[in-house]
Amino acid sequence: MVQFSKWQIFAVIGVLVLGIFYAMPNLFKEQTLETFPDWVASDQINLGLDLQGGSYLLLEVDLEAVEEEQLTNLVEGIRANLRSERIGYQNLGVEGKAAVFTLRDASEEMIGRVRQMIFQNNPGLLISTDDAKVISEYSDQVLRERRIAVINQSIEVLRKRLDETGTKEISLQRQGESRILIQVPGVKDPDEIKRLIGKTAKLTFHLVDQNADPYSGKAPVGSQIMLSQETQASGQPQRYVIKKRVMVSGENLIDAQSTFQDAQPVISFTFDTTGAQRFARVTQENVNRPFAIVLDGKVISAPVIRSPILTGNGIISGNFTPQSAEELAVLLRAGALPAPLDILEERTVGAGLGEDSVNAGKIASIIGLVLVLIFMGSAYGLFGVMANFALVANLVLIVAVLSLFQATLTLPGIAGIVLTIGMAVDANVLIFERIREEIRNGRGPVMAVDAGYKRAIATILDSNITTLIAAVLLFQFGTGPIKGFAVTLTIGIVTSMFTAIMFTRLLIVTWLRRRRPQSLGI
Repeated sequence: MVQFSKWQIFAVIGVLVLGIFYAMPNLFKEQTLETFPDWVASDQINLGLDLQGGSYLLLEVDLEAVEEEQLTNLVEGIRANLRSERIGYQNLGVEGKAAVFTLRDASEEMIGRVRQMIFQNNPGLLISTDDAKVISEYSDQVLRERRIAVINQSIEVLRKRLDETGTKEISLQRQGESRILIQVPGVKDPDEIKRLIGKTAKLTFHLVDQNADPYSGKAPVGSQIMLSQETQASGQPQRYVIKKRVMVSGENLIDAQSTFQDAQPVISFTFDTTGAQRFARVTQENVNRPFAIVLDGKVISAPVIRSPILTGNGIISGNFTPQSAEELAVLLRAGALPAPLDILEERTVGAGLGEDSVNAGKIASIIGLVLVLIFMGSAYGLFGVMANFALVANLVLIVAVLSLFQATLTLPGIAGIVLTIGMAVDANVLIFERIREEIRNGRGPVMAVDAGYKRAIATILDSNITTLIAAVLLFQFGTGPIKGFAVTLTIGIVTSMFTAIMFTRLLIVTWLRRRRPQSLGI
C-alpha cells in the first residue's frame, strides 16, 4: 500500500485537476462565464426549486376522459366493421364501460362470426353475449396498462413542452395512480407554464359533412356538431358538422413552426412518411371538399381542398397572434397530451426564500468544515493536516460532479453535503487509528503505514458500501427532496473513498519517501 506506480500518480492528479476545472465555473457569475473561451467549462450547479424559487404544480390526469374516448373509438370501429361485412345490427352505443349492440340475426354462426371479427381488430377485448346482444369491454389488465401508458406519455409530453421554453432541470414525477408533480425552478412566468400545461394540443383532420345543417341541433350518425374558433358576422361562433372518423392525426407530425403568410401569423407543419401518405390520399379523393382542422375539440379552420397535397407539408391558418402561433407550434412539436390535465395544487416559491436557504446551507457547511479541520489537525497532527487537504479536495470533486452532470442541488442536497463533510474523514480516522495500533505493536513508520492501510481497507469498504446501498434505495424509491439528499450523499461517498484511499495515501507516501522519518507524529 506504500507503492504508487506512475500511472496511479498521474490518475490521482488528473482526477483532481479535472475536479478543479469543472468546479471552477461556480466561482463566477453567469455574465462572466459568457466571456470565457468555448473550451472552458461553463456549467454551474443547478439550484432546485427550494433554492432559487419557481413553480410547484400538482396535476391530475383525467383518465376517465381517455377511457371514454377509447370506448367511442371502439364503437366507431365496430360500426365500420359491421357495415363493411354487411351485418345487420341496432342500438350500437356505450353502456357503462362497454360497447354494446344487438344483432338482427342471433344465430350461433352469426354470433361466432361477429365475435371473431371484433376480437381480430381489438385483441384486448372481453366479448360476451346475452341472446342477440353483444357486449365488448376491455379487461382490467388492458385498462391498467393503458392508464400507466397514458401517465408516462403525459410526463414525456410535458417534459418536451417545458424544455422548449428554455427552463432547466424540470422535475416531473408520478404520484399515485393518476397524478403528476411538476417542479419548475427559476421560472419567471408561471402563467405561461400553466398555459402550456393546460392545453391538450390534440390535432386531428376531419372531413366536413356538407349534407347536414350545423344549426339543426342534431348531427347524422357518424358525425358531430363542433364549434369553430372563427366567428360569424353576428359575433356567434361558426359551427360545422364534421365526420367523427379521424382522417389524419397530429401524432404523425414531425415538425411545426410559426411563420407568416399574407402578413398573417400561420403555422406550417410537416408530416412523417405515414402521415404524408394519408394526407395525400385524403386530399386526392376529396378535391373541392372542406377539410376541418380540429384542435382540442374546436375547429381552427375548414379550408376547401383545391388540389391534392402530395408533399406532406401544409399550413394552419386562423385567428392567431404571433405569440399564440408560436405557443401552438411548441405544443404541436412536443406532441398531444393523451388526456386532459387538472391543476389540483399550485405553489410559487420566491427567490428570497431560496437565497435564505442557500445562505443557511453555506453557513452550516463552513461551520461543519472548520470544526472537522480543527479536530483532525489537533487529533492526528501532520497526518490530520493531510486528511484536511483531502477533505477540501473531496468538496471540490462533489461540486465538480454536480456541475458536470447538471444535477439539481436542493436544500436536502445541501444537508447531504454537510453530512458528507463529517463522513469524509471516517475512512482516514479508521486508517490513522490502525496505524497507531501498528506503531504500538513495534512496527516502523513504513510498515505501520502499509499495514494500517491494508487492514483498514476492508472495514472502509464495508461501511461505505452499506451506506451507498441505502443512498441508492433512497434515490430509487424516494421522491423530490429525498432524491436530492440521496444524490449528494451518493456522490459524497464515492469521492470521499477516492480522496481517503488514494489522495491522502499519496500525500503520506510522498512524505515518507522524501523525509524517511524515524517516527510518525500521529
